[in-house]
Amino acid sequence: MAHKKGVGSSRNGRDSNAQRLGLKKFGGQKVLGGNILARQRGTKWKPGNNVGRGKDDTLFAKVSGTVRYRDYGRQGRTISIEPLET
Repeated sequence: MAHKKGVGSSRNGRDSNAQRLGLKKFGGQKVLGGNILARQRGTKWKPGNNVGRGKDDTLFAKVSGTVRYRDYGRQGRTISIEPLET
């Protein structure tokens, strides 16, 4: 039996804020140029046609259109934008 109460250390109590990673737009959704499609660490999803990649690996739409996801197996998954017909 312990002789002292188990009090928390003053070194405890810090927690980091959530990073809010993941997909922001889904397949078939209409997006505008500049919209963020996915936030990620590393390249879980690769940029396809009309999609750019920021320095923190964020994927964003370069043109307005419809979001399309493709899975190439070992080559990875891509996110593309099919432009709107004018």
